[in-house]
Amino acid sequence: MKKNLSKPAILIGTSFLIFVLPLIGSIVRWGELPPGYGSFPAQKTVEPPGFSLGFFIFACAVALLITLFLLVPRWFGFRNGAERAVDEGGSDVTASGSGSTVTVGDMHQSATDVSNLSAASAEHGVANRTAAAPSGYPVWFWWSLPVLVISWLLMWVRIPALPLLNAFSFVPLWWSFILLLDGVVYKRSGGNSILAKKPHLMQILAIVSCFSWFVFEYLNFFVLANWYYPNNTILSDFGNVFWFSLSYTTVLPAIFEWYTLLLTFPALRKRYSNGPKLKVSRQMLLLFYGAGVILAFGMGYFPSQLFWVLWVALVPLLSAAMGIAGLWTPFTPLRNGNWSPILLIAIATLLNGLFWELWNFGSGYFNSETITNPNFWKYSVPYLDKIHLFSEMPILGYFGYLFFGVNCWIMWLAAAYICKFDPEIVPGASGSWGKR
Repeated sequence: MKKNLSKPAILIGTSFLIFVLPLIGSIVRWGELPPGYGSFPAQKTVEPPGFSLGFFIFACAVALLITLFLLVPRWFGFRNGAERAVDEGGSDVTASGSGSTVTVGDMHQSATDVSNLSAASAEHGVANRTAAAPSGYPVWFWWSLPVLVISWLLMWVRIPALPLLNAFSFVPLWWSFILLLDGVVYKRSGGNSILAKKPHLMQILAIVSCFSWFVFEYLNFFVLANWYYPNNTILSDFGNVFWFSLSYTTVLPAIFEWYTLLLTFPALRKRYSNGPKLKVSRQMLLLFYGAGVILAFGMGYFPSQLFWVLWVALVPLLSAAMGIAGLWTPFTPLRNGNWSPILLIAIATLLNGLFWELWNFGSGYFNSETITNPNFWKYSVPYLDKIHLFSEMPILGYFGYLFFGVNCWIMWLAAAYICKFDPEIVPGASGSWGKR
């Protein structure tokens, strides 16, 4: 019992550090709270450093490396999907993941935890279902279509007679899009989707999503508002908090719907399933944790130079804490060479980010002289604010979505481990994630 209680305690303590370390770094840097701290929604208060060619070239090199890693995985040690990877325990891991067993011996993870938190379970459920007889689109797919079209129109086109509908289009737009994605998953998986099999999970996802994005809004203060909301006068202070809270419920559901959709494509499941095996010792996890502590503090002290830490700080801190506690993380399957979970969640978030940026850009572009969308955001990014393609986001910023998706999954798992609910996303997957 004592051992089980220590696991959520480790995560709670780490979560506390995520909140406190940037605050301490920022106070040391400014001698007080950072400019703009506490304004909600975030406002631009400090002009960021201008374009830096050196910083830009370095970021482009990193982006190119990531792109090659995703597009040509064979160059980085990945094998053909038809090959079999054999883990150290001697059990075969097929390309689709069927029959594999996740082990994390170097993390001193117990067999019970491994069976409860099977990395391959997310893939097994979909892999087994894609062979099922195809089903038609569910009723919510058809309901979502007109809502999506109307909400999209209201977000981009100002209708003077319907100002409230213009202002409140974000939430129906995104929830209808989520329902649409779920309907496609339902169709492709033979009737299995989050809403069809785990409707209660969608409710939990929405709640955790809301609190998770508030964490990012909080961390945004310490990088001096890398994104901000110029249309903050449409609603009252209470209205902003209420409406943005509803808006934040859409983040995790959308990302995980994309993830489950990608899993319905066998080629994608196999593409990254036989890669390099990364075995992480407990000592290495402690080093990662220490690096996370330094980065979290540094983000507050060097808000411009380390602005990117906002999107990666949770990875070395929370994921290392989970590994130390013997809990499953998206990095656990890497020990067996299975990179599919972590890379597909990253790609899923990037795909979703394209829609975030497209709809956001259009709401400002087509209403440049009027204020219609309280959710409209702009970016204030140091050093890299160049090349915008139908987006407020500079093109290099899209690579941040890859890391953001991993962060979202880690926060979802942290909430599940602390609050003790089942975080299994994929319906029909093996394993019982919620048990302790």
